[in-house]
Amino acid sequence: MTLPMWMLLGFATWTLLLLMATVGVYRWVAILFSKVPIGSFRSDQLEGEDWYRRGTRAHANCVENLPVFGVIVFVISALGVDGPAVDYLCTFVLIARVCQSLVHVSHVQTDPFVAIRFAFFCVQLVCFLALIVIAAYYG
Repeated sequence: MTLPMWMLLGFATWTLLLLMATVGVYRWVAILFSKVPIGSFRSDQLEGEDWYRRGTRAHANCVENLPVFGVIVFVISALGVDGPAVDYLCTFVLIARVCQSLVHVSHVQTDPFVAIRFAFFCVQLVCFLALIVIAAYYG
């Protein structure tokens, strides 16, 4: 398995871990210990404590970007594109995604923390675009 594929697998793993550690913990604790009905969590409205809402959004951000990264890794893999630049860019995507999620979940979102979170998101965007350019060049 190539390093880009490992990074994609890491991204998917992080998405699941984030779900379990935030949304899952909050809901299962409420269901098991507070006798909240399992059907009481609405999908069309963010409810609950601030950290839970941030966790929900951080997970949604991962879900929104995972297919984009997946398509990019699929294309570069199908084209047989490899090398240090591809490996570094894919690694930076995963590192920036984990950092973005951690900043999102672990801190109240004041302007400085939103700016840090946005910087990590921008790193991912730049890496995505660079990988697309590399794929287009070799495709």
